[in-house]
Amino acid sequence: MGSGSYIATRILMTIPTIVLLLTFIFFFVRVLPGDPVLLHFEKQARPEVIESLRHQLGFDRPILDQYLDYMLGVIRGDLGKSMEDFSPVSEQVLSAFPATLELSIFSMIIAVIVGVLLGVVASRSYNSSADHFLRFFGVAVYATPIFFIGMLLQLLFGIGLHLFPTGGRMYPGMEPCGLSFGGTTIRTGLYTIDSILEGNPVKFILALEYLFLPSVTLGLYLSGIFLRLTRSNMLDTLFAEFTIAAKARGLKAKTVMYSYALRNALLPIFTMMGLEFAALLGGAVLTETTFSWPGLGRYLVQRIAFRDYTAIQGAVVYFALVVSLTSLVVDVAYSYLDPRIRV
Repeated sequence: MGSGSYIATRILMTIPTIVLLLTFIFFFVRVLPGDPVLLHFEKQARPEVIESLRHQLGFDRPILDQYLDYMLGVIRGDLGKSMEDFSPVSEQVLSAFPATLELSIFSMIIAVIVGVLLGVVASRSYNSSADHFLRFFGVAVYATPIFFIGMLLQLLFGIGLHLFPTGGRMYPGMEPCGLSFGGTTIRTGLYTIDSILEGNPVKFILALEYLFLPSVTLGLYLSGIFLRLTRSNMLDTLFAEFTIAAKARGLKAKTVMYSYALRNALLPIFTMMGLEFAALLGGAVLTETTFSWPGLGRYLVQRIAFRDYTAIQGAVVYFALVVSLTSLVVDVAYSYLDPRIRV
């Protein structure tokens, strides 16, 4: 199978996955108990007022008509309007997504650095007490609930030592503005990058301080995966014939370890990086809720509490598209790194 055929096949497999997910979410939120229209009224409202709002939201139409209109809107890029304030859901989602993206990037950096380094140490100390301890650490940190890790870090570094903020993303009014020139503003929504574009080191440090605890929480949680994966692949490579031959030729242990073993073990690690990064984008809900991080995960939790159908669907659509596209990019990149999977 050629590269073009492989990519086309992966795209065709991605489309029905997204459609099935959107269909499931659309019907699932509508069978939940309770009437979301009544959430707009603190007290019992007149029936005609309730019916007027129901008509405005389109809930008085047949369910299949609502479903078809929704799917056509998604194709056009229209995610509907929020049931809370009737503002476009797409604007709300795009406003919250940069915070989730920035948190995911820094968390992945921490997870890869910690996991790969500890995995290399574990493989070098195979079957020793250090190896046993690191294997236990990898399992324990991944098995611990992520919100529990977050609360421990909040208590230790935030409340106990007063080193880092325990919630939020930036001091009110201190948000970086990005780069401005000639009436044009370039702003990414990533506070670390925007503070660099603005040329403000104070805001950059503040952004890192607010990022530290949530990103370390997510990074430590995922580091267990990379630790065990690195250790396993390093051991497989260290006992491979080409590595044994390199040792027999008298090459230094560090050269064999890093130039032979680690280099060949990085391919599956690269694949896991892409898949876990996609999972981070779609699964940072608990971390964002624990640290009051104004990302897409926290936005989704708030919309679920309000039973905001259109906002829930919009957030899930965005998650589904980002995760599916990220997985597709990883698969395509992996096909170029390892042509055997295209055969």
